[in-house]
Amino acid sequence: MFYSPLEQFEILPLIPNVFGVTITNETVILIITLLFIYIFFKTMFKQTDSTLFLVPHRWQVIIEIVYKMILSLVTDNISGDKGQFFFPLVFTLFFFIVSLNLVGLVPYSFTLTSHLVVTFALSIAIFIGINIICIRLHGLEFFSLFFPAGSSLALAFLLVPVEVMSYVFRPISMGIRLFANMMAGHTLLKVFAGFAWTLMSCTGILFFAHFIPLLVILPLFGLELGVAMIQAFVFSLLTCMYLNDAINLH
Repeated sequence: MFYSPLEQFEILPLIPNVFGVTITNETVILIITLLFIYIFFKTMFKQTDSTLFLVPHRWQVIIEIVYKMILSLVTDNISGDKGQFFFPLVFTLFFFIVSLNLVGLVPYSFTLTSHLVVTFALSIAIFIGINIICIRLHGLEFFSLFFPAGSSLALAFLLVPVEVMSYVFRPISMGIRLFANMMAGHTLLKVFAGFAWTLMSCTGILFFAHFIPLLVILPLFGLELGVAMIQAFVFSLLTCMYLNDAINLH
């Protein structure tokens, strides 16, 4: 029996009607990911004064590397003193997305970021929050985002619709980029795994040929591991760039 590579993205109900809510595989993976993040950060700190260990262990070293990377990302892309105020948001966003991406690489797991509804909901929430920040900081000057400084009024009828469309498509592009990359990579891994499984069920020389797709899976898995981290970084980078536009009205 042949299975579709897209079956791994199906949302399956596990426990129906729990206080009016259906528990699905997506819900379980989300809860597991949140618990993993909580436990991971809990082990980073001492129990007495909630500070980092003086002599860092290997996990604390990873956190410190990620911390420096995200701090550099924020300071380089958000100009002004207000940029560091949003560091906790960007750091949490990066770690949350990269955790969802990496959990999806575990066999028999589920990749939440391979669903457009998840990535789009995340991007639209960030987009709405950025607009609220911009309006609270600048009021009606928010609309200057759609009319570049130094442009003549004669170009307003051309530039304003283009800028509005470009601005509205920001959350759409963020959600689609993350969804498409994660779904494509996981589908490709499933195709090669299914091909190897099919060859294993054959006899003769075809049985030994299954080692070829198995060997291809190894570099593909490493590539997908890199894509999972890069896409979380790109999502955080775009968030910083849009925050910079909202704060400084570029």
